[in-house]
Amino acid sequence: MRTEIASLGEFGLISHLTDHIQVSNPSTIKGIGDDAAVLEYKEKEVLITTDLLLERIHFDLTYVALKLLGYKAAISGFSDIYAMNGQPKQLTVSIGVSKRFSVEDLEEFYMGIEYACERYGVDIVGGDTSSSLTGLTISITCIGEADKDKIVYRNQAKNTDLICVSGDLGSAYMGLQLLEREKAIHQDEKEFTPDFAGKEYLLERQLRPEARKDIIDSLSKNNILPSSMIDISDGLASELLHICKQSNVGCVIYEERIPIDYQTAMMAEQFNMNLTTVALNGGDDYELLFTVPLALHEKISQIEGIHLIGHIVDAEEGTHLVTRDQTQIPLTAQGWNPVSMEEEEGEEEKE
Repeated sequence: MRTEIASLGEFGLISHLTDHIQVSNPSTIKGIGDDAAVLEYKEKEVLITTDLLLERIHFDLTYVALKLLGYKAAISGFSDIYAMNGQPKQLTVSIGVSKRFSVEDLEEFYMGIEYACERYGVDIVGGDTSSSLTGLTISITCIGEADKDKIVYRNQAKNTDLICVSGDLGSAYMGLQLLEREKAIHQDEKEFTPDFAGKEYLLERQLRPEARKDIIDSLSKNNILPSSMIDISDGLASELLHICKQSNVGCVIYEERIPIDYQTAMMAEQFNMNLTTVALNGGDDYELLFTVPLALHEKISQIEGIHLIGHIVDAEEGTHLVTRDQTQIPLTAQGWNPVSMEEEEGEEEKE
């Protein structure tokens, strides 16, 4: 069954998708149903982040199910709040849709968002819908809270600080490469069943990532406050250079210490890709990259899921990667950049 969006109208669609949504956070005074949400944060600082996701730029519906897309869109907002050492509490969802989408399609998308919000204790408090002539457009705004003295910024890394990262890197990027390969191989087939046996972890990391609430909770439990922090959405190298630039410091990281999953290594070999390049520049990992004072070395080393990959140095020493053969090379970012990609496409059209 397919229900045309036009049969409900804008307000009817919003009601259809959101009437059942309940709120649970004390800071949510009024959620969906009025001209604006009403929030109250007592003795807390408010954190706000917005993500804009565009079809064919940030996601491909050829292989991304709408339910998974909704889940990942919400996770991207949660991850930004955790990267400030905060807790996400509210979410607004705005979408632009074309006539090729049905009401049932949007129900699937909202199911993914609602599931993510339920898992992470976040209230959906508003949003908007509109027609689109360029495919599916998604705007997610996440609102969170943090104690004023516990917020962690990107610009406070200091010389001798340890550089830490959670989880493993490059797996989401290899999941994307796997999906793109299967799409290219079967592009002329209406129905096909790709063989993803043994590669489930890579697909999960790309299609259904998780925000690292567990790491934030572990740091808090151990009374560790990072000196700087950022989430890894555009690649380790890019994010680390952001910290260095904003903190006016340099860094040294060690190739042998970069955490990489076995499936990632195997897929990189199959694709004839340099594994370190994949780990440094692959995006969508949603891991946390942070620095802590050197004095916390023993304490941070004992926390499961956290890896020490290097240290901060003076800005004059630059940013470097030490390879497995002990060669020191400049650290450069080749992470994904949607703006420069658009500019390149524009140049190709001019030619």
